[in-house]
Amino acid sequence: MMEQTLAAFLAAQERKSWDPATLNCMLFPAAWAIWIGYRDPVEKWRGAFRNEEEYLAIVRAAGGCVPLMAEAVARIGGRPLSVPVCGAVGVVGSPTNLDRQFGAIFDGCRWLVRFTNRIGSMSARPLAIWSI
Repeated sequence: MMEQTLAAFLAAQERKSWDPATLNCMLFPAAWAIWIGYRDPVEKWRGAFRNEEEYLAIVRAAGGCVPLMAEAVARIGGRPLSVPVCGAVGVVGSPTNLDRQFGAIFDGCRWLVRFTNRIGSMSARPLAIWSI
């Protein structure tokens, strides 16, 4: 069931255009949460930035994507995981380079990230994982 729901979500997201203010790598997992019935976990940040530079300023001020995602996931009752399951959300990338951290969704086999031109897999270390 989760696999089919995720496949439908991914197909719908592929048709949307990248926009740093409305559809980026951190808003991608938030869109997934909304798709499966949760309230908007990032309503606090929607409209708070207009471009990539302003978005990255928020990430840097927060100390990276992990604290931002942790706060967002907590708003909808998500739970930390040590091993990802299909439909889990997480932050993947560099533990030290805040500009190289990405919100991602686990499809059961790999982490999926919203790139500027598509959704694709990323071979990167998970920095934090949550079940939603």
